Amino acid sequence: MRTETPGGDDLEALGSRVAELDALLAERSAEVLRVKAELNTFKVTYRQQVGSLHEQLEQLELDIAEAELGELAKNAANRASVPKDPAAAAAERPEPLPRFTSDAVRKLFRDVARTIHPDLARDEATKDRRHTLMIEANRAYALGDEELLRSILQAWEKSPEAVEGSDPEAMRLRLVRRIAELEEQLAMLAAGLAAMTESPLGKLKATVDDAARKGKDLVKETVRQLKRDIMAATNRLDAMRPPS
Repeated sequence: MRTETPGGDDLEALGSRVAELDALLAERSAEVLRVKAELNTFKVTYRQQVGSLHEQLEQLELDIAEAELGELAKNAANRASVPKDPAAAAAERPEPLPRFTSDAVRKLFRDVARTIHPDLARDEATKDRRHTLMIEANRAYALGDEELLRSILQAWEKSPEAVEGSDPEAMRLRLVRRIAELEEQLAMLAAGLAAMTESPLGKLKATVDDAARKGKDLVKETVRQLKRDIMAATNRLDAMRPPS
């Protein structure tokens, strides 16, 4: 993150940098939305064409296993009917949400509210930012999360909106902080985009797209193979069942 003391920076140059980063942020945000939409579309299409066949094959394989073992289903039902150990059952129950709060959390929440309350905003843009942070602060208070409350307060104190005044130094500081803020947002978008493309779904889509560029339809090939496997499993299961 950039520092707040580039003493020789010209206001016009800083403003130009903010405009450049704003445009880049809009571009990267659109790219993230596009990739997310493409992945969602691919997921739905793949699920429709391949997922149901996978489920059908898995069910057949389960039926075959039950037929081979004979008593598997009955044993599973017997195990399910045995009461659980009270200590184990208690361990499985989710922890209740903390009902807060220490005096430190209450004091910190009051400090946050006094600092970022939307009623203190000078304009609508700042009011929206304050409103968003206040929602986060209320949630953190409900959870008794002192660390989150402190991070919200610190984020506000480093924000451009927290700078008071209209003199050149205040204007310069707001621009410097805005640049740091935009750079951080761009880094977060880059990390999010990398996470999507490196996810199992992202890698599968990349493999399918790469094959398509070479004239292959991996989805159709997978469907054909699954249908062959389903037919073989169905024949095997039929052969294991006693004649009616």
